[in-house]
Amino acid sequence: MRMQIFHPLQTGIERPARFNNPFYYEPHPLCLIAAKAVQQYIAAQKAWKEEVDQGKMFGVLVCEDEKQRLGFLAAYSGQIDGKSSLPYFVPAVFDYLQPEGYFMKGVATLDEMNAAIRQMESNPHIQELRQSVETLRRTFSIEENAFKDKIKAAKDERDRIRRGDLPFNEEDLIKESQFMKAEYKRIKKRHEAKIEHEAHLLQEAEDTIKKEKRLRKEISDHLQHWLFEHFIMLNAKGERRNLIDIFKDTAQMTPPAGAGECCEPKLLQYAFLHHYHPLCMAMFWWGDSPKMEIRHHLHYYPACNGKCKPILKFMLQGMDVAPNPLEATPQQKLQIIYEDDDLLVVDKPAGMLSVPGKTRRPSVYSIIKEQFPEAEGPLVVHRLDMATSGLMLVAKTKEAHLCLQAQFKEHAIYKRYIAILSHTWNLPSDTGTISLPLRPDLSDRPRQMVDHIQGKSAITQYHVLSKDKGEVRIALYPMTGRTHQLRVHCAHQEGLNNPIKGDELYGKKADRLYLHAEAITFTHPKTGQRMHFEQKADF
Repeated sequence: MRMQIFHPLQTGIERPARFNNPFYYEPHPLCLIAAKAVQQYIAAQKAWKEEVDQGKMFGVLVCEDEKQRLGFLAAYSGQIDGKSSLPYFVPAVFDYLQPEGYFMKGVATLDEMNAAIRQMESNPHIQELRQSVETLRRTFSIEENAFKDKIKAAKDERDRIRRGDLPFNEEDLIKESQFMKAEYKRIKKRHEAKIEHEAHLLQEAEDTIKKEKRLRKEISDHLQHWLFEHFIMLNAKGERRNLIDIFKDTAQMTPPAGAGECCEPKLLQYAFLHHYHPLCMAMFWWGDSPKMEIRHHLHYYPACNGKCKPILKFMLQGMDVAPNPLEATPQQKLQIIYEDDDLLVVDKPAGMLSVPGKTRRPSVYSIIKEQFPEAEGPLVVHRLDMATSGLMLVAKTKEAHLCLQAQFKEHAIYKRYIAILSHTWNLPSDTGTISLPLRPDLSDRPRQMVDHIQGKSAITQYHVLSKDKGEVRIALYPMTGRTHQLRVHCAHQEGLNNPIKGDELYGKKADRLYLHAEAITFTHPKTGQRMHFEQKADF
């Protein structure tokens, strides 16, 4: 008997009037009850709980059945125990893991090709050919250089003879020079012939490997395309589209790996197929945080942008979905702290963009451009995250912009940020330096992740200011200017392991992100005077 998938909810909590926006939400009380039930179920498992404790995203979708009875569906992203479908949870949109299915047979073929390629690459004969070619080149280079030295010494001797008082035969000297030059060419030709022979044998072997790799890629691409064609998504209006069709008009054009396997599309797909009416949904992380991304146990997270946004945009058609506040156009004022003919120092409020984005939200750039139409150049010298408040430099002239940017590049501009951290537990020390290289999370922009191999250097110094009233107030000094640097360095387990309060990307949402660019010091591009400005945070 199959375990029930629609789990009844017995509660008097009022049902939401509209579906929450999956990219920006506070979990509805009904979702919290459903998530608690899922968490209790996970904790009771023995067969796969150890695997899940290493980190996994789970989700709940509260909905009504055709008789308006309240319940919830549960899902997990990807696979657990090598399975995309387990009891208690909704099944995969498309189960491609059947052992005798087309996809797994294709995977088996690719595995065989991988093993064959590894065997070819590690073939001792190829290694010997590579070593032989390298040895010949090195040996012949030494021999040729030695003969060139011999030619030079002979030339020096002929020049000495010509300058001397003793009689000499010029024709003999010329013949000697011609012979040695011709001999050098003959030596090089012999060497090149030997190298060419060995290199040809090596090239044949490497061409065989390249041909096999091209064939492997063709099979892999075909298999991936086949897979995405079979992920046929359903929306609230009853329309169907596969992932290839859904992603064709996006910037990435093709679906990323794992598209369609996140909690959100799995939950909605099952609800639409079984005529449930979705009310609200929420996703939470269970277990350890990944080494590169930032995820906290039992924290709730919005849907990812790279894999889920195009899919959910289609699937939610026909539903009354709450708007995303991040796409709204708020009325905000930009305070000018200092102004002269060359530059401005402004105090950007939290929630304002530094430069124009995809929406029509006002930005520091657009406001300054409107207020100072005569200003030329890029204007914005550096940026603050939309959620961060504080001081920004704006250049009125191209010359000022170039000068200030050069100061940033040379680390000649001093900045101090103030932040309140989420937790009161002790930090590694009250003063220290964090060095964690960062790069964008390509599947979920604008998130950043720690990557010790491909990440760019990011360094932050910090100093704890106070630990009063259950809050840790800290000063942060960025030595580099990476996107979300301070936020990730505070939140990541290898950093302070303590997210900034209100950081909904790397911690928990609050009324705002408690991060403020409090002070900036720079050299005026025209006068050369060292200038310092401070604007205290309003928290």
